[in-house]
Amino acid sequence: MKNFLTILLLFSVFLFSDDHDEHKDHESMHMMEHKDHTDHHSSAPIGTTGNMHHMGWMVSVKQGVMNMNGNIMDGESISNAEILQMPNPLGSMPANLSVIPEDMDMHMTMIDVMYAPSKDLTLMMMGTYVSKDMTLNTYAPMMDRNLLGKFSTSSNDLSELTFSVLGNLHDTDNSKWHGEATLQKSIGTNDDTDQVLTPMGTEMNMILPYAMQASDKATRLVLGLTNSRKLSDKTSWTNQVRYKKVINKKDWAFGDLVELNSWVQHQYQPYLSFSARLKFATQDEVSGANPMIMAPVQTANPKNYGGDELHIGLGVNHDLSFLTSKQDVLGIEVLFPIFQDKNNLQMETSYQIVVGFNRSF
Repeated sequence: MKNFLTILLLFSVFLFSDDHDEHKDHESMHMMEHKDHTDHHSSAPIGTTGNMHHMGWMVSVKQGVMNMNGNIMDGESISNAEILQMPNPLGSMPANLSVIPEDMDMHMTMIDVMYAPSKDLTLMMMGTYVSKDMTLNTYAPMMDRNLLGKFSTSSNDLSELTFSVLGNLHDTDNSKWHGEATLQKSIGTNDDTDQVLTPMGTEMNMILPYAMQASDKATRLVLGLTNSRKLSDKTSWTNQVRYKKVINKKDWAFGDLVELNSWVQHQYQPYLSFSARLKFATQDEVSGANPMIMAPVQTANPKNYGGDELHIGLGVNHDLSFLTSKQDVLGIEVLFPIFQDKNNLQMETSYQIVVGFNRSF
């Protein structure tokens, strides 16, 4: 959290400052059609959420993948040999961590339906299906700590359902504010099991650590605020803050999350736009615990979750209406980490990719 206050201050200056020059070029801005302004929202980077739809219905299908490879300790790279020297905080046998995650892929399929009865109100429902795969190494618990072998675990389930209301708060010729209130329910399994290779060289069916569970069974309230403003006829700038708060949980839950996004969108051609986005997220560690999750691996420790991350995203949206005669948009966004100040010992994020298709009618 050491960088959070500085970054939050910078975002606050841009996000919440009044547009003192909004009337400076009033006549020229007034000539822009309102459609140009609302189209910006529908063509936001495909990896973002909490954006309003202009009018009518929109159906969106998104496929995301995130890869994590290797490990970091408080944001710094750490070797397997160093991890093997760390104590096992969840039990005395073995005395040290003995299972080390090497690679993880998470795939997310998101389907959402939006309905805007007016330009000032948007209703949304979204479902998310998650699939996770992790490769790990198991080492002998004592002596030379020799590598015993590799194994893989996986899980998949319908992860969560969300119900959102987005409303226009303030609208001028070149600036628009809207708010978001979302109820998010985690509905997937939170006690998935799989075969693991233990430090004793045996295979055992165990409850997977928190990172490999499809959900945490928690209910969350998400509050968001977004400001979009026109920088020119073809370029817009959007700033957004979203806060996810756990309001009800079972035995454990992933931590509360604050996410700040700032992106610039440029309409290169009538059918083609590019975006550049900064995404900052700060999240608390896992709250609560499942006493059955106690393997000698870092992901079994609730304290090894959360932290601060800053990513940069580059996106492209392509309007397909000239091909399909429908209001269709195909988008892709790729995100890479700039810094990762994660809590304690965690896997290092390599990249994220989101591909999506929107149809409005």
